[in-house]
Amino acid sequence: MKQLMLYCRPGFEKECAGEIQDKAARIEVYGFPRLKPNSGFVLFECYQDGDAHRLIKELEFNTLIFSRQMFAVVAECEDLPVQDRISPILSAISEGDGFPRCGDLRIETPDTNEAKELLKFCRKFTVPLRQAMRGKGFLFEKENVKKPVMHVCFTEPGHCFTGFSYPGNNSAFFMGIPRLKFPADAPSRSTLKLEEAFHVFIPKNEWDERLAPGMWGVDLGACPGGWTYQLVKRSMFVHAVDNGQMADSLMETGQVKHHMADGFKFEPPRKNITWLICDMIEKPSRVAQLMGEWIISGWAKETIFNLKLPMKGRYDEVLQDIENLKIFLKENGVKFKLQAKHLYHDREEITVHIQSLSNISPH
Repeated sequence: MKQLMLYCRPGFEKECAGEIQDKAARIEVYGFPRLKPNSGFVLFECYQDGDAHRLIKELEFNTLIFSRQMFAVVAECEDLPVQDRISPILSAISEGDGFPRCGDLRIETPDTNEAKELLKFCRKFTVPLRQAMRGKGFLFEKENVKKPVMHVCFTEPGHCFTGFSYPGNNSAFFMGIPRLKFPADAPSRSTLKLEEAFHVFIPKNEWDERLAPGMWGVDLGACPGGWTYQLVKRSMFVHAVDNGQMADSLMETGQVKHHMADGFKFEPPRKNITWLICDMIEKPSRVAQLMGEWIISGWAKETIFNLKLPMKGRYDEVLQDIENLKIFLKENGVKFKLQAKHLYHDREEITVHIQSLSNISPH
C-alpha cells in the first residue's frame, strides 16, 4: 500500500497536497502528491510500501484542514467493462496487499460536477457490489461501525480506486460531506456553515451538554442572522452584534438582543457566555487575535469562527494564523482544544473551533 486518497474541495488540491506532505513528513512518511486542478482529490504516493497504511493509522484525520476524507488505496481499476465491473474489482482487491474485512461499503465520487454525474450509477452499483464483497468475505454480513470502512471511489466512468479507512480516524460522512437541508425559515444560507461545524467539531453524544437550551451566545457580525438562527433554534439566547439589521423572525422570538456596535469593540454585558460565533469579513489574522482575546478573558467557553482566505498563499496564511493563535493562548496559560476544517459549505474560508479547557474567571 503506497497510495493515500484524499478528497477535498475542487480548486483546493494544492492546499490539500501541501498539507498531507507536511503532516506525513512529521511522522517520517515521505512521498509526493499527484493532483489535477479542480479534480476534487489528491493521491499521495508514498515511497515505502505499507506507508499509506501507516498514515491512516497514525496520522490524525481531525488535524487535516483541507481533506474531507482519507483512505489507503489497495487497488486502482481502469477501463472497467460496462457488462461486468464487479469481477475486475474483486480480482484487484484479492491481488492487493492486506485488505481487512470491512464493516461498511461506500461507493463515492469526488465532489465535482463531472464526477457527481456518476452518483446515480454509484447508488445502483452499491447493492450488487456489496453482495459480491460479502460473498468473497471482504465485508461482514451485517454493517458494523466498529470495523474498517471500504471505499470505492469512481473518478470517472470505468475508473475507480478501492481502499479502506478506520472508524474514529476518518470522516463519518459519505464523501466526507454532512448532508444538511437548508431550513426554510433561516435568514441566510450561511446558517449551514455553523450547522455543519457543529456536526464536524462536536460529537453528537455531547450536543445535549454543550449545545444546551438556556445557554447564552454572542454572534459578532451577526446580520442578518444566519448563525444566530442556529443558536436560537436550540433554545439559546443571543447577543447579536452588527450595525446592520437582523431578521424580524429572529427578533420576534424574544431570544435575541441586537447590539448596533463594532464586533471588535463589543464587550458582553453578561459574564455567562458559553458560545462565541463569528463570520465577519475581515483579515484572518485580526479575527483570530480577537477570538483568542475572548477565550483568554474568559468571556466565552467555546468559539466557532471563520477565517477568510487570501487569493494566494492560502495554505501558508492558514498555518501562520492558527500557529500564532495557539502561541497566544499558550502564553496566556490557556488549556484548549483547537480544530480547523475547510467545510463543505465554506468557500474561500476555513472554520475554526476552540474549546477552552481552563477554568478562567471572566474579567
